[in-house]
Amino acid sequence: MIHHPQSNLSDFYRELGDLFGIPMRMSNRWGGFKALRARWLDHFGSATRRPVILVDEAQEMSPGVLSELRLLASARFDSQSLLCIVLAGDARLLEKLRREELIPLGSRIRTRLATGVATREELLACLEHLLATAGNAGLMTKELRHTLVDHAAGNYRIFIAMAAELLMAAAQQDITVLDEKLYLQVFAPPETKTPRRISGAR
Repeated sequence: MIHHPQSNLSDFYRELGDLFGIPMRMSNRWGGFKALRARWLDHFGSATRRPVILVDEAQEMSPGVLSELRLLASARFDSQSLLCIVLAGDARLLEKLRREELIPLGSRIRTRLATGVATREELLACLEHLLATAGNAGLMTKELRHTLVDHAAGNYRIFIAMAAELLMAAAQQDITVLDEKLYLQVFAPPETKTPRRISGAR
C-alpha cells in the first residue's frame, strides 16, 4: 500500500523499493525501474498472480507519478499487465484523470466504482455490524440509531465520528445504554441568553 501519495517521483520509487524489498539508487532510476519489473515478472511467473498496489488518497498524486505508475505496470506493448493497481480517491481523482497527459492512464482503468451518499439502510447496517462485533449489540436504543442516521448526511465518516463522541460521553458518565437524551446533551446547540434591556436605554 502506498502511504504517501504526495511523493515526488524519487520518493515514490523509494517507497516502491521499500515495499518490494529492492534497494533504490536515485542516481540510477532506470535500474530501479528494471528491478521492480523483474521482481513482478518473477512473482507472476511463479504464482500466476499479480502483486497488488493500493493507493489511498490517489487524488494527491502528481500527474508525473501517475504516468510513471502506468509505465511500470505493463509490458510487451501493453499486452501484459504486471500489477493490479487500485486507486482510491475522491471526485478530484476523476477530474485529474481527464487531464490530457493522464488520458492514457484513464483509458486503461478497467473498473470504476463511484460511491455516493450512503442510504439509511446502509448506515444502519454498518452501525449494527459495529455494535455486534464490539460485543454489545444493545448499546444504543433504536431511536438513537435512527437519530444518528438522520444527522449523518449519508456520510460514513460523520456517522462514525458522532457515534464515537456519544460513546466517549457515555463512558465519562458511566451510562450503559446510549439514548436520545444523551444525544441532546452532546449535540444540542448551547442556549444563548438574551441580554436584558436596561430600562430607559435608547
